[in-house]
Amino acid sequence: MNPTSKSSLPVVLDPVAAAIIAQLQQKVEVKDQALAAAEAIIQQLKEALRLERIKKYGSRSEKLSDLQLELLDLEPAVASDEIETEAASGPLPEDEQNAPLTAQQQQKKCKPHPGRNALPAHLERVEEIVASAASQCRCGRCGAETRVIGYEETELLGMKPAVHFVRVIKREKRVCKSCAEHGVMTAPAPTRIAPKSIFADETIIEFIIRKYADSVPLYRQRAILMRDLDIDVALTTINDAVLRVGELLIPVVDTMKRDLVTGGYIQADETHVDVQTPDKKGSNHRAFFWQYSAPGKGVVFDFEMTRGKQVAKEFFKEYGGILHTDGYVAYEKDIGAKGMIHACCWSHARRGFIDAIKVQNKAQAPDAKFHPTNKDLFVGTPELERIVALMDSLFSIDREAREQKLSLDDRHALRQERAPALLSELKSLLEEMKASGTILPKSVAGKAINYTLKRWVELTQFFDHSIIELSTNWAENSMRPIAIGRKNWLHLGSKEAGPKIAALFSIVESCRKLGIPIRQYLADVLPGLADRAIQSLDELTPARYAAKTAK
Repeated sequence: MNPTSKSSLPVVLDPVAAAIIAQLQQKVEVKDQALAAAEAIIQQLKEALRLERIKKYGSRSEKLSDLQLELLDLEPAVASDEIETEAASGPLPEDEQNAPLTAQQQQKKCKPHPGRNALPAHLERVEEIVASAASQCRCGRCGAETRVIGYEETELLGMKPAVHFVRVIKREKRVCKSCAEHGVMTAPAPTRIAPKSIFADETIIEFIIRKYADSVPLYRQRAILMRDLDIDVALTTINDAVLRVGELLIPVVDTMKRDLVTGGYIQADETHVDVQTPDKKGSNHRAFFWQYSAPGKGVVFDFEMTRGKQVAKEFFKEYGGILHTDGYVAYEKDIGAKGMIHACCWSHARRGFIDAIKVQNKAQAPDAKFHPTNKDLFVGTPELERIVALMDSLFSIDREAREQKLSLDDRHALRQERAPALLSELKSLLEEMKASGTILPKSVAGKAINYTLKRWVELTQFFDHSIIELSTNWAENSMRPIAIGRKNWLHLGSKEAGPKIAALFSIVESCRKLGIPIRQYLADVLPGLADRAIQSLDELTPARYAAKTAK
């Protein structure tokens, strides 16, 4: 060593002092490791807390900073307009609560109003002429009578309240004057959905649509009858009529299941529903509606008391086509016949990175750099945003194909042209982020990366099979009525009612997906359905009905 060199560290000559310093340094290193581990746990908890608050206050709260979300939690009640106002005002500085907002935060972007949409031309027009005031009928200058030269028109959407009436069915009774001993002959009764019910067919259909399409529980519909018409009908009477329809539709839905399984592509998903059971006092059993569907073939719901793998295994035991699902493990192994192909959903993979961006951004202003008190605030965000951008580019390929109304083969050719470069960059970026060691495996970003890489083969099956969609949004959107409805009707009355309600949801949602007027479909199909042969049910499925009525 050069004796003239200067060292920033003191030279310790005493071996005892050196040992003490080494021991202290070792303790400091242990403390630093413990502190780093604690900071990692704190960061995970902060991410989880932010996600829970965003779920609590809705999508508009994604723009709020952690401080704003914390302030909302302190309020006894928060309305949606308060969240809108808070989001529009921009994030609060985390180090100075009273600091003035920037001009960019204060500026509110005003979008031009698109104008009033024209009301549909097929609706009946009822004209209402408003006469001028008496003072307007005479000229204020010369006193001459003014004349009408036109009208200032305004179109309003009006409506008539539902008209209830009592349908009296009179069946002729005949007898022969000469042969009275042959007895009285009565005209045959008209075919009805529920022959013994006090409700006409159109009333039963209205009950079904209001509950399974509009999420209005039957007990509320009963209250409406009492309020508007002073008709007191037992809830069980309404419920029996509705479940009668569900029972009639089960064979039709079974036919729809066979059509799906014999096809080459199915999207599957599941959602929970509570069921009252006598063996669980004071609490409901969590059952599930399993959803199976394919674009153009409608939707099938299957009611089961469990979410176990055996349900999917039983349904797909003879299926050898393409099964498209989310990342639920029940679909991953030992499902389907030999040769079945499992594909996964890009929307679910993308959702994980969106959540990671939400918790890492902390909703700072767009021009913000590193936070003065938190240097790691934006670590990883550019990479996460690039991942989302690459996934969005994949979806833009299919969006362009839809806009150009391309066939599946033409869309597949477009995918073959543009997707390889996107997938290559995406996978390389994911592997680099995972290998960097800067992202905790149990963080939101770490979980999103592991989720995507673990299912990479299933996610890229669309590159080899033109029929596969990029996402299972078709299936997820089909379950939205159930998710909305269970907030209103809360639970099913019994597990025996489950299959009937599943059949009702299947038909209502299939008609919505295929653009079939649900009232017309039920009115055409339900009367006399119990007397039809099983072999004739193929023509009654919503898909066949839609094809027949389109001709």
